[in-house]
Amino acid sequence: MIERYCRADMADLWSLENRYEAWLKVELAVCEAWFEKGRIDPQSMKEIRERVAVDVERIAEIEEVTRHDVIAFISSLEEKVGPASRFIHLGCTSSDIVDTANALLLVEAGEMILAGYDKLLNTLKNCVEKYRGLICMGRTHGIHAEPTTYSLKFAGFYAEFKRHKERFGQALEDVRVGKLSGAVGTYTVLSPDIEERACEILGLRPDSISSQIVQRDRYANYFTALALAAGGIERICTELRHLQRTEVHEVEEGFGKGQKGSSAMPHKKNPISAENMCGLSRLIRTNALASMENQALWHERDISHSSVERVIMPDSTILMDYVLHRLTNLLDGLRVIPRNVERNLWGSYGLFFSQRVLTALVDHGMPRQESYVMVQECAMQSWESEEMFPDIVRRSEKISKVLSAEVLDTVFDLSYYTRYEQMILDRVFE
Repeated sequence: MIERYCRADMADLWSLENRYEAWLKVELAVCEAWFEKGRIDPQSMKEIRERVAVDVERIAEIEEVTRHDVIAFISSLEEKVGPASRFIHLGCTSSDIVDTANALLLVEAGEMILAGYDKLLNTLKNCVEKYRGLICMGRTHGIHAEPTTYSLKFAGFYAEFKRHKERFGQALEDVRVGKLSGAVGTYTVLSPDIEERACEILGLRPDSISSQIVQRDRYANYFTALALAAGGIERICTELRHLQRTEVHEVEEGFGKGQKGSSAMPHKKNPISAENMCGLSRLIRTNALASMENQALWHERDISHSSVERVIMPDSTILMDYVLHRLTNLLDGLRVIPRNVERNLWGSYGLFFSQRVLTALVDHGMPRQESYVMVQECAMQSWESEEMFPDIVRRSEKISKVLSAEVLDTVFDLSYYTRYEQMILDRVFE
């Protein structure tokens, strides 16, 4: 299922071969920096450039012996390059290569995710325009409250995901750093200018200070930004799931020809996409917690973070890419059913006018608490008799003494609830 929505380049990005290629980019950048400083002679540099290559199978064979992936990687390069390979990894420790390569991978993955945000935001904006003025029942605690519009529902989601994109963009810049400072970050063999030049070649900036690693608050920020967006995805999907319930039935997910909802009940059309994305969003949020646990390491570093990151880096970025595209597809194919929207709007007998009546009484000089009791009596009668609330209010002698028929006509004008819709939308899209 994921392959249908997740682009191949995101999945390929985290392949073992591509990760080794990222390591190789870092090793070559360091060699180029040393070459420019005169530490590597032209012939050796030529041999390194021409002969170096990733051999995944050979790395695996060597790792069976070394039990160290970076050493196995370097050993395989030495076999291909020959004597000039003595300059490869000069002054570097494993984390120099891995952490700097992580930046390359996380940035590339992040740029794909940002493109996914753009597509989702465009779809949400289309929904805002499509459902402008469609009045629906607003609900608090799951209970009818006052009317809103579908346009405002989608505008709220748009505003949130604009924030998610901005927040993630900032986190992406936070991980755009390389670290080439040696075993404990003191440049025993390497130098700050070698680090700066290698990072420049790679399109990164040097971390201002590192130990043996780039500190993991940067990573935690990245994965937390994804987790917050995952919470937003679940918020949209939870809303859509509620709106698809049989008793509500204001929206439907697209249902393809030949699709089936249940092995036992042929009538079923279930909100499977929204449900699926709610579950995947929980995984993304869980991974953010794991990234925070990676912040506290022993002294200049230990290796307890490594195994975690081998899981959460590909998992969270692939899942986020997937859910952003799947949610976009869901919204593109969403069916809103206006007749059911209107049915539900009046399903609570117009009780949503209660605040308007209360406010009108107060505006006409009535004490608030006395006004509240008068309106509540009418509201409870409407609930029990299932009679329209406006009709009961108009018959109320207590209210009629204060509010004329003309005032009540204004109070019960449904367009009152949409008078600021355009102003709110202008603020969202300014």
